[in-house]
Order: sequence, then structure tokens, then C-alpha cells
Amino acid sequence: MADQEIRDRAVDALTRLVRDVPDFPEPGVLFKDIAPLLADGPGFAAVVAALADLGRDDAGRPAVDKVVGMEARGFILAAPVAVALGVGFVPVRKAGKLPHDTHQVAYALEYGEAVLELHQDAFAPGERVLVIDDVLATGGTARATCELVRRCGAEPVAFAVLLELGFLSGREQLTDVPVTALTTT
Repeated sequence: MADQEIRDRAVDALTRLVRDVPDFPEPGVLFKDIAPLLADGPGFAAVVAALADLGRDDAGRPAVDKVVGMEARGFILAAPVAVALGVGFVPVRKAGKLPHDTHQVAYALEYGEAVLELHQDAFAPGERVLVIDDVLATGGTARATCELVRRCGAEPVAFAVLLELGFLSGREQLTDVPVTALTTT
């Protein structure tokens, strides 16, 4: 199947299966709920295939050494992508959730601050990393994750999401990493 065909199937699944939930988690926020997509086997498979395609070279071989997923919905997407590529999966967690020595990055949220952690030994020096999440909004979490990957001596070579909220300009936080969104609103 051609790359465009893979992406078209994913975009179709996203269009059909991601629902908008107004005023969640608070008034004025339009939440993008991917639960119906995850519950649909063919739709979920189409999205995983499209994301995995971003981690391959022109010959179809893995072009990355690891796939990183950001807590929590990024885990759901990144783990099967890593399996499809035949490479390792690495979770980026909220503070206090990882049991071994970690690097930490604090970053601003729309309504406060948060801390992300990554095991210090998650990567070998120079490993190439595909970072995956569900939504790119303001870009703070994405930028913090890429910083953690670099602190471990690896290189984030691509950042991929299902949905980009273009009006929030999160892509501007990732000027040094190519960003691919399967859909943009």
C-alpha cells in the first residue's frame, strides 16, 4: 500500500471516529476524544500504520531506534507503533511514576505547571527517536519531551500526532524537530 493510501485511511478513521466533547475538562475547552477510534479495530490499525510509516525510510525499513509515547494517550499510540517498527517503546511519565533514576523537565500548561520524567538510561547515545502523542496543542509537553530525549543523549528525529490544534501554534515550540499531524483543526 502506498504511503498516501495509508495516510488517507488514517485520516478517514480520525474524521469518522474522533468526537468533540464541549466544555471538558472545563468550560470553554473542546476536548478531542479518541476513545471511539481506539475501540474500532480497523480505525485504530489504520492510525497505527500511518504513524509507523513516519518511522520508516524510503525502502520501508525502520529509520528510528525507539518510539517515545507521552503519558497517557501517547502510550496507547506509541507502543503499537514501536511493535510495528520492530523497535523499543519508551514512556515519558508524570513526576513520581518511574522507579529508576530520571531526568526531569518542568513546563508550563495552559492552567499551571507540570513535570515530566524519563529514565536516564532509556536510550543509547545517538539513538534516533520518533515521539508520538495524540494531540498537539500549545506544544509545551512536546517540547519538554524532546528536551528529555536529548538529555539522555538521543535525538528526536520526528514528532507525530493524530490531531494538531493549529490555532494554538504548538508547532512553533518544535522548530528543530519535524512535526507531522495526520489532521489539523
